[in-house]
Amino acid sequence: MRALRVHDWGKDPVVHEIEEPVRGEGEVLVRVEAAALAHFDLTVASGNFALKPRLPYTGGVEGSGVVIEADDLAPGTQVMLRGGGLGLLRGGTWQERVSVARKAVTVLDPRLPPEVAATFFVPTTTAAVVLHDVAKLQPGEKVAVVGAAGAVGASVAQQALLAGAEVTGYVGRDDQLDLVPGGVTGVVLGEEPDEKADLLVDTLGGEGLIGRSRWVRQGGRAVVVGYVAGTRVTIDLPNWLLDDVALLPVNMIRHERRARELAPALIRKLAAGELSVAVESVSLGDAVDALRRMRSGHVRGRAVLSF
Repeated sequence: MRALRVHDWGKDPVVHEIEEPVRGEGEVLVRVEAAALAHFDLTVASGNFALKPRLPYTGGVEGSGVVIEADDLAPGTQVMLRGGGLGLLRGGTWQERVSVARKAVTVLDPRLPPEVAATFFVPTTTAAVVLHDVAKLQPGEKVAVVGAAGAVGASVAQQALLAGAEVTGYVGRDDQLDLVPGGVTGVVLGEEPDEKADLLVDTLGGEGLIGRSRWVRQGGRAVVVGYVAGTRVTIDLPNWLLDDVALLPVNMIRHERRARELAPALIRKLAAGELSVAVESVSLGDAVDALRRMRSGHVRGRAVLSF
């Protein structure tokens, strides 16, 4: 059985033949159809994360597949794989078959394309929590989404549109404009908005965050989702108080239970075509190249291994 394995911290993983998994008591044996290549996988593989799997290990914290054998699920049932220590405390989804704890398995009904099933959870549930639980979005509000070509940003933009907002999506380069969801006004970063927004959703972070928060009207909100542009920001308190824009953080670890509550409705919207997730499918042989392109921000959509 083929697997993508990490042997050394900070080094590229390698494709190996490994032994077939043996289903443990109460576990679910799954044939993996697709496995996400996530930024969290890169964080774990760097060796700088607090939780370190024992080397060598099979990566992959998210995936999808069909049940081979389980106590309570019929063979052929499509499932999403997430949690239960996958890719951290035990071998992850970057392998052709995996045995996982029952709590790491979510039945997908209706079915989704395998690549979407492996990658939808984080961007769609994050977007739903951001807009409705944190920002309290109201119909008719003006929303600016920074990083609208990324998976989370694109999902925020789509769900804001569905909620009746007027949405502008900001991207870093001209070649990313075609990744902005339909119905969203695409703008390349550097162009100042003509009108103030009611809500900013920022997936970039970094020192430019406070400047972008000034795109929001006084009394508005700026929700901070990510920090790919940098982990630090400087706030000049007198001017920040004058701006009067609330900075709202999103900690999806704290919102994990809520995300799982939201997932069934989001699955139905994905199956109905009301929402979409852009994916770039790669083979095991091309996985290392995809991981390198992820680090430099040159993957179009979410990268996913297809088996």
